[in-house]
Amino acid sequence: MLLTAKDIAKELQIPASTIYAWAKQGKIPCKRLHRLLRFEREKIDAWLASCPDGHQPQKANIVPKATRTDVDALIASVKREVYTAARGETRPKSGLIRKGEADGAV
Repeated sequence: MLLTAKDIAKELQIPASTIYAWAKQGKIPCKRLHRLLRFEREKIDAWLASCPDGHQPQKANIVPKATRTDVDALIASVKREVYTAARGETRPKSGLIRKGEADGAV
């Protein structure tokens, strides 16, 4: 019997988006029929039995959002690399002829 991602999500009491993410990462056994994901009951049962203590695999690590100070520090470091000292302007580096180095472009 083939199940949908929503069926599996309801059974495991997790969001369907997690099931899709696990399928994309190869963490859960699935079949692709054209563009649809389907799951075999026997393979899902075996997969659940293989999890330690019957627990589900951990969700993907979510990187915490950057704090404002992190973003401000990043912007400041980029500005230091790009801005010229003379006027605080950005100057594009010239092409292959290296004319920009004579003009003072970074």
